[in-house]
Amino acid sequence: MIILRKYQHHDKCSLIQLWQEAFANPAPHNEPNLVLAKKLKVDNLLFVAEKKGVIVGSCMAGYDGHRGWLYSVAISKQTRRMGIGSKLVKHTIRELNKIGCTKVNLQIVAGNEQVTAFYQSLGFTIEKRISMGQFIKKREH
Repeated sequence: MIILRKYQHHDKCSLIQLWQEAFANPAPHNEPNLVLAKKLKVDNLLFVAEKKGVIVGSCMAGYDGHRGWLYSVAISKQTRRMGIGSKLVKHTIRELNKIGCTKVNLQIVAGNEQVTAFYQSLGFTIEKRISMGQFIKKREH
């Protein structure tokens, strides 16, 4: 049986281990401890899938009052293709909708295009957009 729930502090080590498995060689700004600490300063839109007491999936979400986002969707290698990812993403979308979100976006990193079919099966469509980003230098005091 899979339990879907919000992240709790005691999940930290298990979640970081899952992220390290799922997102090998992250860029420095995506280092799991850093991502988790920064996320929890903002909100707790972070959901986990638990199977027999073990964290086997996660989905971090964001909502700015206009659009929602899915980030860091991860399923352990041992439990992939069991429907856990679908349940977790749907659960996260329901939770976003409860707080007023009517549109959810996500980005797929180049090299991971094979997950496109998974998201399409959940109702996501490819939108014509150009994604841009900028690293902001740390403020000096």
